[in-house]
Amino acid sequence: MSLLENILKKVVLQKATIIKKTQLSNSVYQIRLKSESIKTAEFLPGYFLRLVIGIGNDELAFKDKVRSYSVWNINKTEGTLDLAIATESNGIGAQWVANCLVNDVVYFKWKKGTFVLDKTADSYLMIGDLSALSHLYVIHRSLPNNKQVESLIYSSNTNRFFNDIEDTSPFNFYELDPNAITEILRLVKEITPKMKGTKMVYIAGDSRVCIALNQYFRKELNWNTQQIKTKPFWNPDKKGLE
Repeated sequence: MSLLENILKKVVLQKATIIKKTQLSNSVYQIRLKSESIKTAEFLPGYFLRLVIGIGNDELAFKDKVRSYSVWNINKTEGTLDLAIATESNGIGAQWVANCLVNDVVYFKWKKGTFVLDKTADSYLMIGDLSALSHLYVIHRSLPNNKQVESLIYSSNTNRFFNDIEDTSPFNFYELDPNAITEILRLVKEITPKMKGTKMVYIAGDSRVCIALNQYFRKELNWNTQQIKTKPFWNPDKKGLE
């Protein structure tokens, strides 16, 4: 273990224990972490967890040991939180979640960001792929019941989808290719006229889709930037993009 890792463990990172591991679909695992520090955490739906995996493995560069995951659910009373981690990329994080065990100790740090809950609109559209599903679930779950919510969640294989934390399925799922911009735009054009009052869209997942849809909402629909929340979780040409 490097000196840097020792310092991070003692000074910067928080420690948690895996208390539950469940396979949710053919490519997604639920990981539940428990830590006393979670009980006092400042949390807003949409926050991420920086999880440091492979501590002590000197064959990995440190940057490859840090992975960001959306906090799918949190129970501050119990000091637990849940992550939903996909394995379809077969990257370092995917390998870790496939092999980790209950009672393993992990180290983490909070990442707040801006892709978080915003209750100011009357109607919402949630757009994303499998990588964004748990993130959009927690935001949807945290909205008041009187809000209108439309959705467009897609994957090339619908068997990869999973229900929300309480086994509910509030979103509409579609079988589409990862970069099916034309088909996604067609569906968006069908959905947006149904939205009432002040509107907001959350767009997450493939960076190519995020860019195309951001431009469409700004330039074609003339929505202002406060109405459009975008988060590229991954890019096919880059390694480690959230």
